[in-house]
Amino acid sequence: MAAANAGPRRRRRTALILAVLAVAAVAGVVIWQERAGSDRLAGPSPTWRADSPSGAPGAAVQAAGSGGRFDGVRAQLALLPVRGWDRTSDFQRQQFGPAWSDDVNVEFGHNGCNTRDDILRRDLTNLAVRPCTCFAQSGTLVDPYTGATIDFVRGSKTSGSIEIDHVVSLADAWYKGARAWDPQRRLDFANDPRNLLAVSPKANFDKAFRDASSWLPPNEGFRCDFVARQIEVKAAYGLWLSAKEKRALDDVLARC
Repeated sequence: MAAANAGPRRRRRTALILAVLAVAAVAGVVIWQERAGSDRLAGPSPTWRADSPSGAPGAAVQAAGSGGRFDGVRAQLALLPVRGWDRTSDFQRQQFGPAWSDDVNVEFGHNGCNTRDDILRRDLTNLAVRPCTCFAQSGTLVDPYTGATIDFVRGSKTSGSIEIDHVVSLADAWYKGARAWDPQRRLDFANDPRNLLAVSPKANFDKAFRDASSWLPPNEGFRCDFVARQIEVKAAYGLWLSAKEKRALDDVLARC
């Protein structure tokens, strides 16, 4: 009789153990998502502080402190090659792969989240992440390009209140060296967080494909950081400058 009852008891015990393990696994996922949303990826962009002074000439110098970082940027700028544009007009967005791919070998790559949400989680403050997902549900952005404050809420009619800009545009990169890259390098470039900022749609539209010779952020307090990031990205990827672009970058850095 005891032997007959042993089988059902073992099955019940095994079922209980499996149920406990399943609950623990779900709890682990939730904890990981919370930490990923709040500790590792939340917060403002590395080169933009929401409390940075904006609007007044020279504000970026105050925000930058001693300016030592910009000395390094000037040295990088001096080493970048200066050449004319590649005039073959054949740029297409698809040459840089599918938008916001996670299949990249840069920061945040292969983390199971699309690049747009990676950048939203990085750049928004007051961030709320949809539970057990990568999705930024809501938050606040201080647009580095304009200084405007944008309240973000995820939704079919509201998500467009924030766009993700390529600081060095894909078209600019294509005509200044990226044409020769292999597809994976172009995909990495298009999703590299060093080259991405959450911004307002109007600023993203106004900037479009332009380099520093024809567009700078209206927020003068961000211009030093903006050109520094462009130079750092171009140096990292071996892109060149036009002569007019180099003069524009020099002019901004002279005030940093």
